[in-house]
Formats: sequence, C-alpha cells, structure tokens
Amino acid sequence: MEAKHWHVLVVEDEPDGQEVVRGILDYFNIAADTVGTAEDAIHLLNQNSYNAAVIDLALPGMDGMELVAAIRDSRNTASLPCIAVTAFHTSAVKQQALEAGFNAYLPKPIDDVAFVSALDRLISAS
Repeated sequence: MEAKHWHVLVVEDEPDGQEVVRGILDYFNIAADTVGTAEDAIHLLNQNSYNAAVIDLALPGMDGMELVAAIRDSRNTASLPCIAVTAFHTSAVKQQALEAGFNAYLPKPIDDVAFVSALDRLISAS
C-alpha cells in the first residue's frame, strides 16, 4: 500500500490499545496523534486538522458516544470521519454507535486490513 498523507487522531485510554492502533498506523505510514481522554481529544481537534478520528467507546469521563456528539456539534469538525472501536462488541452497541454519529464501527481486537480499509473509504469519501 502506498504511503497515505493522512493525520489521524486516536482516542484510546488503554496503553495497550494505543500501541495496537499506533502500530497499525505506523506500519501503513499514517501520521497519528494519540490521547487518552475525550477532553484531550477536543483540545487537539481545536488546534489541529485531522483526516479522521479513531475513538474508543469506553473512555474515562466523557465517553466515546459523548465525544462523537461534541464532534458533530462543532462547525469545525462536524464532517470529520469517525471510527468507533470497542472491546465490548454487540450488535446493539454497533447500532448505538452508528446512530450516535460514527461513520464506521470496528470491534477489538482490530483487524489491521479492515481498519485501514475503513479509513481509506471514509477519508476518500470526505
């Protein structure tokens, strides 16, 4: 796969989860910033431009559903492609995430090919 000139925001509170997502992005030469809270994500979203955000649903404080709502409510980030990731996968959680405003949903453990394909599809469409 050719190098992508993307900048992705990863919002994941677990260090192991951060490492997995960063490893996949690094392998595909995709630049990323990683934060552990929704509040830190909002701060970075106000300072930087991203092609997409990868958001864990189970975050401390403001959770992933609340974060995507805040992203959709902001004029600057309303159209940002957002991918939900979670270890607590059920079809109901997937439906809730998509209804909350996520563009895609991936259960953990993340399949690297499906993950990068979803990013490619969403970023290309935006």
